[in-house]
Amino acid sequence: MSPTPAPAETTPDPVLAAERAHLARAADCLTQMRTAAVAVTDAGVDAWASERLGAARAERLRSLATDPGVPPFFGRTDGAAETFHIGRRHVRDAAGDPVVIDWRAPMSRPFYQASAAEPQGLVRRRRFGFSAGELTGYEDEVLAAGDEPVGEEHDSAFLRQEIERPRSGPMRDIVATIQPDQDDIVRAPLTESICVQGAPGTGKTAVGLHRAAYLLYTHGEQLARTGVLVVGPNRAFLRYIEQVLPALGEVEVDQATVADLTARVTVRAEDAPDVAVLKGDPRLAEVLRRALWGGVRKPAESVQVTLSGRKYRIGEDRLKRFVDDLRRAGTSGADEQQLVHYAAGRERLAMGLAEYARRLKEAGGGSPTDAETRRCARSAEVRAFCDSVWPAVDAAGLVHDLLTDPERLARAARGVLTDEEQALLRWPKAPRSVRSAPWTAADAVLVDEVAGLLERTPGYGHVVVDEAQDLSPMQCRAIARRLGAGSLTVLGDLAQATSPWSAPDWAQTLAGLGRPATTIRPLTRGYRVPGEVLDFANRLLPRIAPGLPAATAARSEPGALRLQPVATLAGPLAGVVTELAGAEGSTGVVCADADVAEVVGMLAAAGLELAALADDGSAPTRVSVVPATLVKGLEFDHVVVVEPAAIVAAEPRGLHRLYVVLTRAVSSMVVLHRGDLPDLLAQA
Repeated sequence: MSPTPAPAETTPDPVLAAERAHLARAADCLTQMRTAAVAVTDAGVDAWASERLGAARAERLRSLATDPGVPPFFGRTDGAAETFHIGRRHVRDAAGDPVVIDWRAPMSRPFYQASAAEPQGLVRRRRFGFSAGELTGYEDEVLAAGDEPVGEEHDSAFLRQEIERPRSGPMRDIVATIQPDQDDIVRAPLTESICVQGAPGTGKTAVGLHRAAYLLYTHGEQLARTGVLVVGPNRAFLRYIEQVLPALGEVEVDQATVADLTARVTVRAEDAPDVAVLKGDPRLAEVLRRALWGGVRKPAESVQVTLSGRKYRIGEDRLKRFVDDLRRAGTSGADEQQLVHYAAGRERLAMGLAEYARRLKEAGGGSPTDAETRRCARSAEVRAFCDSVWPAVDAAGLVHDLLTDPERLARAARGVLTDEEQALLRWPKAPRSVRSAPWTAADAVLVDEVAGLLERTPGYGHVVVDEAQDLSPMQCRAIARRLGAGSLTVLGDLAQATSPWSAPDWAQTLAGLGRPATTIRPLTRGYRVPGEVLDFANRLLPRIAPGLPAATAARSEPGALRLQPVATLAGPLAGVVTELAGAEGSTGVVCADADVAEVVGMLAAAGLELAALADDGSAPTRVSVVPATLVKGLEFDHVVVVEPAAIVAAEPRGLHRLYVVLTRAVSSMVVLHRGDLPDLLAQA
């Protein structure tokens, strides 16, 4: 099963020549498919049809866009009767016959799942090696029954080369290296919600994105209507992963952070940790619900409405029944999908009065039209009544009032929050206006909660949530509102939980996301992080996640880990970074957030070209100085960890943060420290 390199010209390999010819044919067919898409003409039926045709053609062209460095196929399966080349998208010839099979098609699954024990109808699996888009070699794995068993998939030389390939720039897809346990998750049904508890380097983020691509391929028409949403922890992370789905031909996927989803107010302040924890508590949802619906008042007198030029009086008792019935529908529904939202209840109340007046007129022999009834519902008398008993509410205004009015907060929080907790919530100084208020990220989630009570939030057909272990219960509710009746892919690692509200297990998070029965699928085999680095980081697990099994590495890299105590930092740091920057791939210099400016200054003084990573959507550069709080989810070929003790000391869950930092390297990691290492690591 050894790779076959490109042979010398004097000894041509007929297999390699045939595969290169097929590669050229596939590239030509893909070009022809793109030309055909461009040539689609508008029949000029109407403006709407023309607009839809133009949008469909643009999407088709984007899905067929070619990357010169990405070959049309990466593998091949040989069955008893059929041979298929497997690639990132389907390629057909002019007659419509398949030249390359999409990796998501059912007939591609044996490429990922077949083994010598269970060949799944295959006699051979072939992997290809490429360089700059040129086919340089191939590797065959014989799977026919009765043949000598072969090693595990990661023993494949080409598989290892692809996993270890240097990764400067954005995250890449993993279609050529998906492993059987990953493939099971990727191809799970749309109706099934899944939580991936993935140890570092197991590819959980890539698995989640590839599941989104698989579901879009398999349920394209359904998800075209409802959409797919990917939620990431910060904009730096979203920038890092943004090219994965387009590379797989999927361009119509929304990507956002929780802050993006809840951006109803301008965030200009930051909460203290204890305040942030309280604002993220699920009890706040009940406080907000009470504050909103507590504003609905009982009618105190009858109302006279005008319909078709005649006045009709509606009695107080009848009005009370209208209000009580609608209020119960808005606060007591067993299913959120059946709840009457506040704004809809107000409109129904107005229409209820108009319909009642219509019945009175019909009882007297009249026959008002629907238009007249709607005008009655919009009349000044009806609107004045609704304003008095069911007032219009602004989401930000309601939260502002709660955080500035102790009496209103006390009424809404009675029996839910203690006096001390209510005092902790209130702003120390009342702002001049709602717009100038010192809104924090946690406040924005509260405003979004109220907005969700006012009106139904549009839902997606599938939502992928990465780094979900760091979500507060209220953030989970914000995502759940975007989920509607759809399904979830939840990605995370409890050992990497760094937020102050992080839970010890997945039950709270999954309940907050509205899917408590979600299946938990563990990934414990690490393909990215060398064993030496992973074993070092695993020393922290007994303290940060005692019930979690340690991840195991698929590969060993002697010399991948260097622990380097130093008396001073500047010279040794510049020397290490200069050494690593000369190697192939990306380098991340990770330090405590407060030390970023100092580290950047040291390296810049040494003449190194680098940039500090910020949470502004900018992508990592070839050499990046990365604040520890932004490194989650990112990978670098080489990582330099600066002062682990400072990273631990910077926040309450500092050991969890350090575990994240220590598991970002794909090839090598150097730990520089002036002081002592944390005790669990010092034992190494």
